[in-house]
Amino acid sequence: MKKATKKEIAQVKDIFLEHYSNAVTELKYNNLYELLISVMLSAQCTDKRVNIITPALFEKYPDVFALSSADIDEVKEIIHSCSFFNNKAKNLIKMAQKVIEDFDGTIPLDEKKLISLAGVGQKTAHVVLIEYANANLMAVDTHVFRVAHRLGLSDAQTALKTEVDLTKKFKDHLHTLHQAMVLFGRYICTAKNPKCPECFLSEFCKSKESFKAR
Repeated sequence: MKKATKKEIAQVKDIFLEHYSNAVTELKYNNLYELLISVMLSAQCTDKRVNIITPALFEKYPDVFALSSADIDEVKEIIHSCSFFNNKAKNLIKMAQKVIEDFDGTIPLDEKKLISLAGVGQKTAHVVLIEYANANLMAVDTHVFRVAHRLGLSDAQTALKTEVDLTKKFKDHLHTLHQAMVLFGRYICTAKNPKCPECFLSEFCKSKESFKAR
């Protein structure tokens, strides 16, 4: 597959920023605690499903102190419709306990400190920092990975290497570009039956011929 030229990368960047200038996550939250939990639950689970689950979870466990002493079976019951709910329930409680033990009950807005929490990897930390602090970071989920490859912005085989490529090529406005690529991939450049006729980036797509051939 062809790689995007420097000129094309600049044009794609400008178009994304124009179309998604105010893009934010579709996860519903009221504070950093709720955002972190929502992002943790969203791994391999849709934002729509997470938004259905979290109101009951936040009502029963409104902060890290309540969650740290939660009964794991009760947490599992609330989030059971979420993928990998067993592991996620364990990690949510461990995360809350560590926030109390190591950070005096305040969730840190620092990448390395966030990653030290149970169930929080680099992608989760970046998503939280992008959304809550407008950090100039990129995070690559399935949507961003797909869009990056179809537009020739990366040919890397992993999400982390794709993140490196996008960070290097876009340089700034990464928080907006991340959200833009998520929304673009979720609603237009979908995995199956992408909406090519309504795509505003079709001239830059390196995969459209393969869709026409189907």
